[in-house]
Amino acid sequence: MASSSSSSSYTKYEIRRRDPNPSSAALLVIDMQRYFSSIAAPILPSLLTTVDLCRAAGIPVVYTRHRHLSPSDGGMLDEWWDGDLIFDGTPEAELLPSIGRVPDQDHVVEKSTYSAFARGTNLEEMLRKMGVEEVIVTGVMTNLCCETTSRDAFVRGFRVFFSVDATATADKELHEATIKNLAYGFAYLVDCKRLKEGFSRLKG
Repeated sequence: MASSSSSSSYTKYEIRRRDPNPSSAALLVIDMQRYFSSIAAPILPSLLTTVDLCRAAGIPVVYTRHRHLSPSDGGMLDEWWDGDLIFDGTPEAELLPSIGRVPDQDHVVEKSTYSAFARGTNLEEMLRKMGVEEVIVTGVMTNLCCETTSRDAFVRGFRVFFSVDATATADKELHEATIKNLAYGFAYLVDCKRLKEGFSRLKG
């Protein structure tokens, strides 16, 4: 299971290096729900550190929640995963209580496919109104919703930063393949250490 590997092991994949700009960035926490609890558990410390770092830098935090209202809205996911969907109103659809969400402060975007930017989520409109030009992507699963959201953000004109230690999926090779692909053409790689150092440089 891929979890909190240091970014030093991913430097071989990097094409470019850059720090997020807190004045124009938002943190996306993708699908940290009970359904994915076993995959999400190993990255919780890094995720919470990332959330804390971003809050301290004044970066807004947006959580996504994957859910289906009925089997009929599953689309290709219903076919691909043989009906194993996350239905609204079930315990599996709930966000994990330990992910650092502040109910009266943080936005929650509900989605029913891999990309958090899919039609109907209004995520792009929300971010544009907030003046966001960059997104930092964390959560699960690395190679599905996190990767698709990152690619979609890129083609919509957002600068993308992808966390290597606050994302996870079911298989280490899938995690690393996503990191390699995104670093090649879509995203700057970050981890807790790099974010802390980058934000500290800006304060200095």
